Amino acid sequence: MVGVRHGSEPSTGQQIGVSVALLVLDLMVIAWLVYAYGVTGWADAFDQGNPPSASKEARRGMWILVGGAVVTGCGLLALRWHIPGIVQLVVLGAGAGVLAYFAARG
Repeated sequence: MVGVRHGSEPSTGQQIGVSVALLVLDLMVIAWLVYAYGVTGWADAFDQGNPPSASKEARRGMWILVGGAVVTGCGLLALRWHIPGIVQLVVLGAGAGVLAYFAARG
């Protein structure tokens, strides 16, 4: 077959395209988890009778992002898609770091 490369890495253009698509999805997930943390923190301000749960929500979001980074980032690296794999590890890892900071703040 003409144009088909067996046993080689995907082209850089393909990797960049996948990276951009995954970046958009990653940022949407991170924004949603930060939003959930913010809404929970806002609700905690009005719920004086119960212990605050915003830090628990931030920890939950952090573990979701850590799991996503490991599964997608390492999976893509194993498939020899280096650019999107590294993008996944960096972006989801940074999002997890932000939520870890929110969780530690209490």
